[in-house]
Amino acid sequence: MYKYIIKRILIAIPVLIGITIIDYAIMCMAGSPLEMLQGPRVSEAAVEAKKIALGLDKPFYIQYFVWLGQLLHGNMGYSIKSYQPVSAMIASHLGPTLLLMGVSLIVSLLMAVPSGIYSAIHQYEKGDYAVVTISFLGSSVPGFFLSLLLIYVFTVKLGWLPSSGMTTLGAGGSIGDVAKHMVMPVLVLSFSMAGSNIRYIRSAVLEILQQDYLRTARAKGIGHFRVINKHALRNALVPIVTVIGMEIPALFGGAVIIEQVFSWPGLGLMTMSAITGRDYPVIMGVCLLSAIVVLVANLLTDILYAFVDPTISLN
Repeated sequence: MYKYIIKRILIAIPVLIGITIIDYAIMCMAGSPLEMLQGPRVSEAAVEAKKIALGLDKPFYIQYFVWLGQLLHGNMGYSIKSYQPVSAMIASHLGPTLLLMGVSLIVSLLMAVPSGIYSAIHQYEKGDYAVVTISFLGSSVPGFFLSLLLIYVFTVKLGWLPSSGMTTLGAGGSIGDVAKHMVMPVLVLSFSMAGSNIRYIRSAVLEILQQDYLRTARAKGIGHFRVINKHALRNALVPIVTVIGMEIPALFGGAVIIEQVFSWPGLGLMTMSAITGRDYPVIMGVCLLSAIVVLVANLLTDILYAFVDPTISLN
């Protein structure tokens, strides 16, 4: 196991470097951040001096290696707009994003796993059709549309839930207040993830239920509950773990739009502000963090395979 982990980490390093090169190239092709400063009150000489000070007058590959050298020394750069350290900005916004992602992932699994198992056990029955229909709705309805719908119903019409922010101004940020602000964004993210996961779990359980050893277990008189929850579910965990591993990076990216809609003070809101302002250092810091999340999620998924199914050997 340790050799496999070390091997995967060594492979991930060049992959990570390749991702940063592509991200930096695309970002440079999008235009210079100094174009946002040009106007009647700012002279061309001032813009040129700023360009030289930021090192934007150098070729693309020189800029990239300067950024990479600073990164290797633990410096992710400074924001062009706020002049704050990028690492400090990411650290201050990472907590709300992780909170939103973690709760959404748990809620989606609580929705998807029982629903997928129920749908597989009651195949071609009314309950199965209902669950499958809900799963298609969850995977097909855009997150921003569902967000606006929930805001209209629960904020505009009923006035039950707040529509923006993480806490109420002057409320002190209690757990209940934060939970109240999380209800709608968590529902949107978890409903979207559960819609896709239900179909994967249903297919995995259906495949397992058709195996000969389950027929043998039923023939021996083992109870229906033990057959499903001990034998069938345990062997269906491998594809379920795969789905969860795929959802973590997707959840990290999907939270950007949802945080923007609900003004959630996480990485998504910061990323959108950096993109609109062409804040290169902040964009590269978020892209680097996203790439690390994807690579770590894939590594953890492979490691979980060995714990779920001992017959799998990681070579």
